[in-house]
Amino acid sequence: MNSLRRWVIGLATLAASMQAGAVGRLVDLSVYDRTSQRELPVYRHDGRYYVAGQPGHRYQIQLRSQHGGRVLGVLSVDGVNVLSGDTADWSQTGYVLQAYEGTDILGWRKSLSEVADFVFADASRSYAARTDRPANVGVIGIALFLPRRMIRPLPMPGPISALPEPIANAPDAQSSQPAPAADAAMAESAARATAKTLDSGPIGTGHGERETSVVSYTDFERASSTPNETITLYYDTRERLVAQGVIPGDDRPPAGRPDPFPGHFVPDPR
Repeated sequence: MNSLRRWVIGLATLAASMQAGAVGRLVDLSVYDRTSQRELPVYRHDGRYYVAGQPGHRYQIQLRSQHGGRVLGVLSVDGVNVLSGDTADWSQTGYVLQAYEGTDILGWRKSLSEVADFVFADASRSYAARTDRPANVGVIGIALFLPRRMIRPLPMPGPISALPEPIANAPDAQSSQPAPAADAAMAESAARATAKTLDSGPIGTGHGERETSVVSYTDFERASSTPNETITLYYDTRERLVAQGVIPGDDRPPAGRPDPFPGHFVPDPR
């Protein structure tokens, strides 16, 4: 499935209540399960925020700007920059959102026209683990930056000619062209990720199949070297989050265990 996507950069503070859809102040961040076609609810527990992922399912990170100007977001998954494949750092390249713009990040950026899909997989099969960086598997983060205000000189008086061309997109002022996120040989399908997933173990984000996702470069000068907002969103399987007390457990009696109050009135006997 071909899709047109624009680059964005940012890290924001995550603030949400249990089962919120999206979180963030400058930018709303949410996770959409592409396999089951639903937005994952966000759970708050001990001041942290979580979503439950299903092993083998593809997902995308949804970013929706709530700001009236441009915003830069440095986006990481499992401690890895999703654009460059480097160990994530605030100073790196990211995506730029225009005012009140939304975009969907489908996967690890391979080129200006392709990504390798995000797919929930066993932690040992995650891209971070397969590139010898397993320490931060299970977390999505974004650092958000506002632009430096520029004082533009007044134009010289003169005759008005044709309207100027739109400013062509160019490399980020603070980054170079992103390197490939992984060797092409590392691509794995959602089916393979499912087969490799252990039901009882933690999950991470695998390096899935490639698909079209077109972006371009643009200029952006940050107002500060530190983010204006940061968002941290943890994820794991539903079963593990229930066991950790993050998600309330199912109140129904387990199968096979008698329930003393299964109905309300006395039925007629057979």
